[in-house]
Amino acid sequence: MKFIYVDESGDTGHSDFFVMAGLMVDAYKLRKKTEDFDKLVQEFFEKHPEHPKEIKTSRLINGKGRWNKISPDERKKFISDICNLAVSNGGKIYGSAMHLPTFIENIKDKSLPFGKDKWIAAAMYISCLIQKKMESVKGHKGLTVFVMDHNHRCMPSLSDGLYKGDSWYDGLYQIRKKIRGKQTWQERTVTNRFDQIVNTAFAIKSEHSTLVQVADVISYVYRRNFELQNSEEAYKGEADLYKAWISKLEKNRENLGQTAPCEALEFYKNIAPDGWKL
Repeated sequence: MKFIYVDESGDTGHSDFFVMAGLMVDAYKLRKKTEDFDKLVQEFFEKHPEHPKEIKTSRLINGKGRWNKISPDERKKFISDICNLAVSNGGKIYGSAMHLPTFIENIKDKSLPFGKDKWIAAAMYISCLIQKKMESVKGHKGLTVFVMDHNHRCMPSLSDGLYKGDSWYDGLYQIRKKIRGKQTWQERTVTNRFDQIVNTAFAIKSEHSTLVQVADVISYVYRRNFELQNSEEAYKGEADLYKAWISKLEKNRENLGQTAPCEALEFYKNIAPDGWKL
């Protein structure tokens, strides 16, 4: 069994980019990974007891509020340590990224299963990616518990989306089998849509889960890296710093791989930021 912890970064009016990302960990490694992150975060917070007890990456890394009492180098090292630990010992990154102006343009006058909600669109894409990767794992060892930072407004719609399994997403996670010597894409059915996700997506407050806070770090790092491709640095060397973090994360980020041609695939390709591989 697997566990994936997911959070998001970016919103219309604050950024042209929206990223939702998650860290997937094998169940038998979960206790150790959680302990390692708890130790890393606890030591950082104990060193700075006057500061908030939850990682909000955009405020921390930019030294906003009480975080400005900590030196930039120390804040950067903390984020770097989180990125290193995330991908150590087999940790995998699952994510969805979109350029928001392009997303808005691509949903105009269309009836899509996620409506006009970028949060649902991203979460369903990650669900498809999980399904695609996990259904080939033997012995039911790919079954995944999907844990998200709580979103009161969107969680019911995500739960419905996973339960109903709209066929619009099918092409993203179809698998191929050899039939009479020919590789053929297998049709999805009501019974096997999202059957690798255990029951539904579960919500948890980020302050109750270090791994959800780690997902916040990962999401923000990707988002800020996209922003820096189109805007000036806030300080000298910022772009190179984020490129270094991305290079670590990208080595362990899962992609769709070969996929059946479908409307959903073209949609997510169209809204992806430059440099983002589905």
